[in-house]
Amino acid sequence: MPLLWIVQAQLDRAHATIKADNPRGAMAFPKSQGGGGWVPLAAMHKIAERLGCSHMDVYEVATFFTMYNREKRGRFHIMLCATTPCMVCGAYDIMHTIEKHLGIKAGETTADGEFTLTEVECLGACVNAPMVQVNDMFFENLTTESTVQLLDNLKAGNPVKIGPQNGLTNSEGPMGRTSLIEPPLGPQCRDLGA
Repeated sequence: MPLLWIVQAQLDRAHATIKADNPRGAMAFPKSQGGGGWVPLAAMHKIAERLGCSHMDVYEVATFFTMYNREKRGRFHIMLCATTPCMVCGAYDIMHTIEKHLGIKAGETTADGEFTLTEVECLGACVNAPMVQVNDMFFENLTTESTVQLLDNLKAGNPVKIGPQNGLTNSEGPMGRTSLIEPPLGPQCRDLGA
């Protein structure tokens, strides 16, 4: 199917959901990026045209937010968090495992177009480090073994377990609950009953 047809269909969906009070159109990007996983320059021009703003306004949004891809990505875009909590917990071991298993380095896509590996900043799941985001799914508490299993399952089209990979069911650290374990003392700011 031609790229312009896909872009037009994605833009039609995006335009239907954007409100008039959002003239810069940041919401157009997730909708336009949808199926292909990236926003080509042609799509950015169409977004600007539809929203009645300059091409530069749209390009500024596309280049400021790292979740918007301006280049084609693999079917599975693996974003590996490498900020301090993940790094201390073994993010680079996970990265090297992915690189070795897929035969690519960070910033590259496999020859078959299945996987792209990107090193990113904090994804907000620090308590369950190390972790990766694959497309829109988080995979946390990774080990080298669980990472290889994840990659193999994705490649084979098998179901994958989203979230913690070590049996946890929430974001509780290894020491258990350490904060907010008792009801808060009141009043917090002021006595509303007075």
